[in-house]
Amino acid sequence: MRLNKIPATVVTGFLGSGKTTLLASILRQVSGKRIAVIVNEFGEQDIDSNLLRSCAQGCEEEQVQQGADSGIYELANGCICCTVEEEFLPVMQKLVARRDDIDHILIETSGLALPKPLVQAFNWPEIRQHCTVDAIITVVDGPAVAAGRYASDVDKVEAQRQADENLDHDPSLRELLDDQLSAADLVLVSKTDLLGAEEKERVEALVRARVPAAVKTLFVDQSLATDTAQLEALMGIGAASEEGIDRIDNHHDRHHAEGAHHDHAHDHFDSCVIRLGEVDGAVLADTLQQLLKRHEIYRAKGFAALPGKPMRQVIQAVGERLEGYFDRLWGQDEARLTQLVIIGRELNRDALQAALSRAEMAAAD
Repeated sequence: MRLNKIPATVVTGFLGSGKTTLLASILRQVSGKRIAVIVNEFGEQDIDSNLLRSCAQGCEEEQVQQGADSGIYELANGCICCTVEEEFLPVMQKLVARRDDIDHILIETSGLALPKPLVQAFNWPEIRQHCTVDAIITVVDGPAVAAGRYASDVDKVEAQRQADENLDHDPSLRELLDDQLSAADLVLVSKTDLLGAEEKERVEALVRARVPAAVKTLFVDQSLATDTAQLEALMGIGAASEEGIDRIDNHHDRHHAEGAHHDHAHDHFDSCVIRLGEVDGAVLADTLQQLLKRHEIYRAKGFAALPGKPMRQVIQAVGERLEGYFDRLWGQDEARLTQLVIIGRELNRDALQAALSRAEMAAAD
């Protein structure tokens, strides 16, 4: 019988900041822990949970909590900060019931979620008795913050918010970043290999102005993914964040106190899923790059099947930055399909599908 509470690590940050990469690295590198994962990503198809599940399948069986749902719990029907009672509590009740088989819980919030309502739920009696928040880790996109954008394509988002009088009280990305940082026990600044000395100082100054002195800031790059010692250290902070979460003051709470209209930013995002067969990788990358420039696309993420390639290619795009890498072998009986979830504003799914289909036709030639 378990005597200690199960520690939970909450990872928050904007789309593309590196949350899923962090969780996948922990699942690959941290051994000797049975880990359950809760993923709450915005989109019609949860690409991030698929990425994490592929990692879980490649890890030692006892490392990731296994069962009917493989330890990956997806909350894709609504933002976790808006649907705590309807979505989050039932999952936590399942984990509490299986607490003797779980050593740690990892929770990835959606890009525009606030950690405070989620962490407050850990004070509910049925959760508090068995679980504690080991730490809230806020992941910040270093290059985007250094450039004053906070997240990719923030200028387009802000321009449309300003143009719409109905969004007067909708939190800006700066306010959302403030609120995510205000709850942080640790801040990770990602992609620091892309920062110069002056840019790093700007990011450090911005973060320092928004978090208490006791909150540490770590500047990390791709090497974190294989640094087992650092990754293990991230899972033993022991902050018990739920104990002080009610004292945190943020923009979201002030809007409510002032009687402002409660209108979450992610309600104004569109998403669509593009499904194709095998595709020409070069044509897909070129077409997607053109679409990122012409359309108001904030995020594109998914998998590509390339003819003759035994491994699945992961595609990620934030703003106009496009990245790809191979993550695992295709399963023997797995359909070789290409799937992309695209998030943005005023998306025309048929037009996007038609444009990206060129890569499919090129692969068939």
